[in-house]
Order: sequence, then structure tokens, then C-alpha cells
Amino acid sequence: MTGFDETSEAAQATGEAAETGELACREKGSIAKPSRRFTVGALEAALLAEFPAQDAESWDRTGLVVGERACAVERVAVALDPTVAAVREAAASGANVLVTHHPAFLSAPESFSPEPSAAVSPGAVVWAAIQNRVALMDFHTALDVSPRAARVLPGMLGIEFTGRVVEPAASGAPKGYGQICAVSAEGARPETLGRLAARCLAVFGRTPRVWGNFDAPVRTAVTATGSAGTLGRACLAQGVDCLICGEIKYHEALDVSSAGLAVIELGHDVSELPLVAVLADAIARVGVAREDIVALDQSSNWTTPEAVRV
Repeated sequence: MTGFDETSEAAQATGEAAETGELACREKGSIAKPSRRFTVGALEAALLAEFPAQDAESWDRTGLVVGERACAVERVAVALDPTVAAVREAAASGANVLVTHHPAFLSAPESFSPEPSAAVSPGAVVWAAIQNRVALMDFHTALDVSPRAARVLPGMLGIEFTGRVVEPAASGAPKGYGQICAVSAEGARPETLGRLAARCLAVFGRTPRVWGNFDAPVRTAVTATGSAGTLGRACLAQGVDCLICGEIKYHEALDVSSAGLAVIELGHDVSELPLVAVLADAIARVGVAREDIVALDQSSNWTTPEAVRV
């Protein structure tokens, strides 16, 4: 467990915190040992060293979007989505920073008001963050292409990531989208699409949508969290057997599956919820005590009829 008196390798490498005063010291009591605390700005800088902004897409938002960099970090909440409910839950847990995968907004909100979601007021989450004094920061596509995120789905599914990606990031390989994996060892009996899909169901607890013949052999697969985008066509070009992704457009799935690429669609959030643990681990590595990190459960935003007992 990493405490406040320790720093991660990333924080030590930058060497900025002690020199610039980005770490604040605060007594917890008259006889308590002084505890070194991150400021919001120092936490952002440390996490940007883990997930550099230059790795993100040009249209994305990376790092702090709401909050005062000089404020001391009390506790950090971590979630997939920065919803109004998540902001309130973070504040109720004692956190004054909410770190998420998805950004609170991409285009600047046109209005801000105390509403339950951005569907009613585009700036509802920003309003809630300011009202509850919770800073918002996200690491979206910079996290998507990171080496740590690349190993999540292959590791969970028990398939071997080869270290190669289908679409390199703008900053260059080896980072990128679509992890090329070996599903069946050379010379071994190949896995079938049906068994691989069943494995996905067992691991994630959600029924995936599957395109392709369940008896088809799968020797190679590409994993991708979130939206598949153009990965389907790229997989076809590289002779991949199966694409395991968060979501794919219907006509794109129809076209690529008709051309011979099997597709296992997990669900956007199903594929990305494991990244919350990656964020939490990164926050701990840069020096925030694990007892001061709380993960918000957003796994029950939706359900399916067969999961409901009537």
C-alpha cells in the first residue's frame, strides 16, 4: 500500500512537486505526524505522466476540466462516467476529486443549471462539480492507447497479447487501438467462436452480441474497449479471425461479418468498466494512499429482461 509519504516512480522522475510547492503539508492534529498531500494540480501532472495528453486524440479532453489546481486533495473517487450522480456520490464519500475515463464534455456546454443530467442541461455535471466542490479530471483516449489498458481485456479473457496493435496512436507505436492476440496456441486445437463468446459471458456477466458462425475456429482476435470505429476493416485487412469490442455500428458489423470477420460485441460500458481499476491503480502508484481512493460502482446503469425475476 502506498502512503502519502511515498511517491511513485513517475512522480520521482518529474522532480517537480517539491520544487514548485505543488504538494501541500497539513497537520491532522496537534500530535499527528505531518502528512504530505497532493494538490489537484500535482495529481493531474502525475497522472499526465502516466497517460500523456499527446497520446490523446485531437478532439478529446485530457486532464483537469473543472477545479482549482491549488486545492489540496482530500480523497479521490474513480468512475467510468462523470455523471451528476457520480459527482454527488464522490462528495458523499469525502472525495474532492473525481477521476473518470470519459470526459464531462467535449464541446463547451452552452448552459449550466442544477439538473439531473446533461440531457436537460449540457453543463449539469459542471454545475454539480462546482456546487459540491469536486474537481473533475479525465483520461480518455490517452488511457485507451496506454500499455496498461492494452493488457486488460486480453488478461481477463485469458488470451495472449502479442504486443502489436491494429491502429497505432497518433504519437506512434507501440501504443494504439486494437490489441492483436493469439487465442489458440500454435499446433493446439483452435478455439471456436461459440466457446470464446461463452468465455466473454462468464468473465463479464453480460450476454454479448455475436456475429458469425459459432463453430468457426478463432486463432487470432483483436480486443478493443469502447467503440470499434474503423477497427473492423483493419482487422479484415490483417487477416484477424475475430474482433472483441465494446460496441460496433450495426451496418459495419453486418458488412465485416459477411466478409468473414467474427465480432463479439460486449457493450461499451462492459468493456470499459475494468479501466476504472487501471485508473485507481495509477492514482495509487503516483502516491495517493489506497484508503483515500474510492471506486464508484456504475455497473448497473442498464439491465436485460432475462435478468429480471418477474
